[in-house]
Amino acid sequence: MSYDVVVAGGGTAGVAAAVGAARDGAKVLLLERHGCLGGAAAVRNVLTLCGLYTLGEGTRTVVGGIGAEVLSALQKRGAVTPPMRFRGVFSAFEPEAMKLVLDELTQGAGVDVRFGCFVTGAVRGADRMRSVTYADHGGTVTVEAGAFVDCTGDGDLAHAAGASTRYGNADGVNLGTLGTRFGGIPREVTVTAPQVIEAVAGMGFAPGAVTKDRCVIVRLPGSGDMVLYLASADYDPRDAASLSRAEMDARRQAWAYLDAIRTIDGCSGAYLVSTGPEIGTRESRHLNCRHQLTWAEIEARASFPDCIALGAWGAEWHDRASYTSSFDYPPEKGAYEIPLSCLHSVDTDNLFCAGRLADGDRKGGAAIRVMGTAMATGQAAGIAAALTSRGAFSAAAVRDRLAAAGAILTADALV
Repeated sequence: MSYDVVVAGGGTAGVAAAVGAARDGAKVLLLERHGCLGGAAAVRNVLTLCGLYTLGEGTRTVVGGIGAEVLSALQKRGAVTPPMRFRGVFSAFEPEAMKLVLDELTQGAGVDVRFGCFVTGAVRGADRMRSVTYADHGGTVTVEAGAFVDCTGDGDLAHAAGASTRYGNADGVNLGTLGTRFGGIPREVTVTAPQVIEAVAGMGFAPGAVTKDRCVIVRLPGSGDMVLYLASADYDPRDAASLSRAEMDARRQAWAYLDAIRTIDGCSGAYLVSTGPEIGTRESRHLNCRHQLTWAEIEARASFPDCIALGAWGAEWHDRASYTSSFDYPPEKGAYEIPLSCLHSVDTDNLFCAGRLADGDRKGGAAIRVMGTAMATGQAAGIAAALTSRGAFSAAAVRDRLAAAGAILTADALV
């Protein structure tokens, strides 16, 4: 089989990449290892859209294009909250609605979606990728394409092809956490961060029994379920043994946290709706790209001629040694530019990436990895791949098409 563009990974970044490429006229194959689209939004209980809004007073929207379409579709279903604030500004959403919205987007764009597919190999010659091989229940399939986008989160496609990648950054790798969803808490009951801290402390857990005692508290718009991001683990997502230990330990922690939650006033009937069902890896491989976005550039509000998206999230860092987190705000809690060159492989001309694979230093990468921003970088990567597949790539052409598609590329355009 052959396609113009192959996108690996069907999370928010991958869907935006596939739809962006298809709308630009490319024949697109989207490979997803799970049975649904959404990635972290569907299988990791990461139910907050971060990066859509500036973080100061008078919040403004920084993501247009496909990201705005997703938000609008969720709003029509009553499946997303207005912007809420906890360090950053985000909206919570119902994952079942997100799955349907992303199905409809890809189907409407004519994307060829394949579920249950795991990238197992790729061929790269000189400075270009030639093909990707994936496994499904029928065996292995090899597909050729003119361009590729890696949105796997772990860099599976780039790694298999032998493109230049790295694991995290030399000064650290962000911690992973299991999203844990609790039901049975009446809507009129408000659970606060101090209550959670007190409840965890009151259990007298043995050292190491649990890892954190504070996080954002999310109530979902439809079910009213509460989602917490407490159960964490230090693991290497590239190593199946390490990942398996982390998954099992985090699930054990989830039940311990349930015991703590039940001690909070009004929460005695709480129960565990779901864990994950996959632990949330915040950082794995990065594609080594033609530019690395640094936190210093974000702090300086650097301008890039190949800017393809605006970011607004801060450098959200979760430490692997102490299990504590920090959040550094961008200047004036406003928007900053993201260049196309941090999505374009340094050694493979027809390979792009988006989402948490994007090339950033420790804080820069921590700022641009979130789902709202991932939809913006994904759309740009998909258009870049479509243009590359027909020999028409240039940063200016990508910017022109993004602008025509409603993407927000300058701070003057914020609403």
